[in-house]
Amino acid sequence: MLVLGIESSCDETGAAVVSDRKILSNLIASQDEIHKKFGGVVPELAGRRHIEVIAGIVRAALDQAGVTLDQIQGVAVTKGPGLVVCLLVGMGVAKGISWSRKIPLVGVNHLEGHLLAIFLENPSVQFPFLGLIASGGHTILCLAEDFGKYQLLGQTLDDAAGEALDKAAKALGLGYPGGKEIDRVSQPGNPRAIPFPVAFTKHRELDLSFSGLKTALVRYLKEHPESKDNLPDLAASYQEAVVTALTQKSAQAIDKFNIPSVVISGGVAANARLRKAFEDLGANKRVSVFVPSLRLCTDNAAMIALVGEEKLKRGIRDPINLDARAVLALENWK
Repeated sequence: MLVLGIESSCDETGAAVVSDRKILSNLIASQDEIHKKFGGVVPELAGRRHIEVIAGIVRAALDQAGVTLDQIQGVAVTKGPGLVVCLLVGMGVAKGISWSRKIPLVGVNHLEGHLLAIFLENPSVQFPFLGLIASGGHTILCLAEDFGKYQLLGQTLDDAAGEALDKAAKALGLGYPGGKEIDRVSQPGNPRAIPFPVAFTKHRELDLSFSGLKTALVRYLKEHPESKDNLPDLAASYQEAVVTALTQKSAQAIDKFNIPSVVISGGVAANARLRKAFEDLGANKRVSVFVPSLRLCTDNAAMIALVGEEKLKRGIRDPINLDARAVLALENWK
């Protein structure tokens, strides 16, 4: 099956062709330079840019895969969560292709795309596994029992892990995107130089919270303005608090549910310290840890095509009036 995937949930326009879990093409048009001067994504500008580039990205993805639109057997598109003004651009193109070519349309949950992206590179991954989705907008711990069968174990009660890193970068006067800058600056730093707090929630034992960490950083900067003279230690210590929260909660879930393997996904999974921490966690707990390559950690259309392919193989289709959803939880297939 040849599936065209389209991703436009935020500030990256993606198109990919996937067949039998193999990537034939996976192209991304980033908008970092557009939003850099604002220190974050401006929805209206993002939506406009998607409109400008999406047709070219789709054509280029087909060309790189060596296929024509006539050969595509299904089109998968991100339906949410994300910025509606952006989601509608990808959805409109996907619907047009589906209707004009009379091929099935399937909407894909962006979170599920991240969770299952590992199957594009590592066929040895087996269910069940603990899934950690950590990005700029989401931080979720779930038990993945099969394709389309998930149990939510915990999630952030406020800021996402990636959001916490982005806000720290802004407070420290670093560049955009913030999470990437924190990772870069912290490389030579001492992660134990400053004891930033790691929140333990009382609501549910596997939930997380990062808003207090951001407040702790702001307070520390006010009380110790000279600390900015040693940005590596400051960034490394803050980053360590985020990583510690994610690894500790994951360790709790592994013990509680006796889970044999862990899959980390989302943009924060590209963080070098997080990858090393989970490598150590896997060795300590004697569980397998799987992390996608950097190109599949960030938003991309190959992961959307993959989930779409798995849905289409099971006869799951969506109507042409499929709607975009700004807020969308990880959902089970019916």
